[in-house]
Amino acid sequence: MIGDLAGVVFTVGVIWAILRRYVQRPYRIRIKTKPEHAAILGVLLGIGVTGFGAEAFRIAEQSASGTNMDFEKWSFVGYPLAQIFDGASVGTLENWHQIWWVAHVLTFVAFLLLLPITMLRHIFTSPLNMYLKDRDRPKGAMKAMPNLTETSLESFGAAVVEDFTWKQLLDTDACTMCGRCTSVCPAHATGKPLDPREIVLKTGEVMAATAAHAEGGRVSPPIGTDKEITIGANSLFERITAEEVWACTSCKACDEICPVNIEILDKILDMRRYLSLMESNFPAELGNAYRAMENQGNPWGMNQGDRADWAKDLDVEVVDPGSPLQTEYLYWVGCAGSFDDKNKKVTQSMAKLLKRAGIDVAVLGPSEMCTGDSARRSGNEYLFQMLAMPNVEMLNGMGVKKIITQCPHCFNTLKNEYPQLGGNYEVVHHSELLEQLIASGQLDMSGATLDDRITYHDSCYLGRHNDVYMAPRKVVGSIKGVQIVEMPRNGTKGMCCGAGGARMWMEESIGTKVNDERAREALSTGATRVATACPFCYIMLDDGVKAAGAEEDAVKVADIAIHVLDALENGERNASADAPLSAPVAGE
Repeated sequence: MIGDLAGVVFTVGVIWAILRRYVQRPYRIRIKTKPEHAAILGVLLGIGVTGFGAEAFRIAEQSASGTNMDFEKWSFVGYPLAQIFDGASVGTLENWHQIWWVAHVLTFVAFLLLLPITMLRHIFTSPLNMYLKDRDRPKGAMKAMPNLTETSLESFGAAVVEDFTWKQLLDTDACTMCGRCTSVCPAHATGKPLDPREIVLKTGEVMAATAAHAEGGRVSPPIGTDKEITIGANSLFERITAEEVWACTSCKACDEICPVNIEILDKILDMRRYLSLMESNFPAELGNAYRAMENQGNPWGMNQGDRADWAKDLDVEVVDPGSPLQTEYLYWVGCAGSFDDKNKKVTQSMAKLLKRAGIDVAVLGPSEMCTGDSARRSGNEYLFQMLAMPNVEMLNGMGVKKIITQCPHCFNTLKNEYPQLGGNYEVVHHSELLEQLIASGQLDMSGATLDDRITYHDSCYLGRHNDVYMAPRKVVGSIKGVQIVEMPRNGTKGMCCGAGGARMWMEESIGTKVNDERAREALSTGATRVATACPFCYIMLDDGVKAAGAEEDAVKVADIAIHVLDALENGERNASADAPLSAPVAGE
């Protein structure tokens, strides 16, 4: 019974796969279908069918020879099939049993022959790849590099196959070619040249075509390649273009959805390191951001002395980095929160909310420099270290233990990457802190109310990079009167705003703008408010909503801190309007 059950599941699964590949034909599967797939599926189907055929003729032959086969009723497929051949001679049934048995063995031999030379080898390499995944490095952190001012390395990043780790190369054999990464990539969905699956497969092609240890200098790639494609060297850029590499938003959607833990983003970022550090081959607009970070300490190119201007009318302490930090938290405002007009309002709202909750914080003001996220995600490790090392030295010198951020990019860098440089802090995103304050009652939301339909957009660096999904939703959900709706793509499958991976500083000239696509999805929910928890998302979605023709008084895009403060102030206005008039004083 167990054998037949397994056989039915196997055979039905193969038939389902055939129908999906050749009848339903979804795009991500259709574009990679090769003749070898028909051979694989045909062999697998043959194993299932011949197995049941051999079983049926065995039972029929033994029954015809007088053996009591009632116990075979447990073979709920083989036994009924055997009844079809009642009345046939023992010799005939024995011959047919041998034929089906030989066919069953031959199909299995064919399976063994296909196993090492086709994508079937992922049956072994995929579980191995999943077991060997990097468990030490935080999910949102890039691979560490040595101090570039002291290292003896002569090349940085990945330009040839040998520059990748053995685990990154194992990825290419572990890939099941399912195309899930392709289906969720925001760059691919909006017409950009990037296809995450192609990054993996092309790497595998170059590796297979330049296998010096093998006879003939090559081994079979995981999937059949077109004969017209020639690979003359072990350079990754024989098959992968710079345009593909720079189209990535580093949203990690491909890594998140991959069923076998393939590190696609790491490969792209390693190639960016080579292009940026070794060839200076990066988009021209990115050069402006590099110069601004190097000269002004922020990618906006603004005067560092203006960093604390947002706090002029607020009771916020700007501390001297030469003195120990006296408050429990250091509020790391970030470049956007300090210089961008939209995000200054987020910073001010957050400062007001912290004051309401009785939380004392201090800010660094002009002493705060960019954390270096955009520099690192665009491959410029040298600039990242130039920004990050002084930050770490300053924070350690002040004795900083706890940091609040409102930017997920700062949050991810401070929490997951500064430890690589000796900076270990307890970093909390403002959505997490607000959730804690509301849950504990320190921030009283009992009167907070809004009469709105609201949808929340997941930040990639808060969600997929750090698994913070519920905190901002709980914050928004604490507002009375709101109707919360989710966009079709949300949570782990949320769509990027288009600004990650330093794309904030690059122009989009190919296909649809990612933020326009995401803004249309937000508007399709009928929401009158769009909540974000990232300064880049705020800018990109606000621009996208306006580009779609929605007026600000019809759809308000804002950070969760602004929505919460709006709700609190709205509740206070309603309460004062409903309060009874005081009795007139005698003589007036």
